[in-house]
Amino acid sequence: MEDIVSIFGYLAAILTTLSFLPQAIKTIREKNTEGISFIMYGMFTAGVLLWLIYGLFIKDIPIIVANFITLILALTILVLKVKYSSTETKIK
Repeated sequence: MEDIVSIFGYLAAILTTLSFLPQAIKTIREKNTEGISFIMYGMFTAGVLLWLIYGLFIKDIPIIVANFITLILALTILVLKVKYSSTETKIK
């Protein structure tokens, strides 16, 4: 039974982490973050950081790995949002 629970944990970690990859790739390629909410990504990134800290406290590998990778992707999008938002404002 414990193996099945671990499988669900790893699958959830993989799917939720990979779900951010297309957005990160698109943002990097297009250099366009106009449709991305800074407040939402800021709150999301803070939440992912807290999940990572929680995973470290309880020593849960799926939580640690998934949230570490998701934090990198979310931070990338957040940094690009800040970087490109001044450019997007000038274009309008």
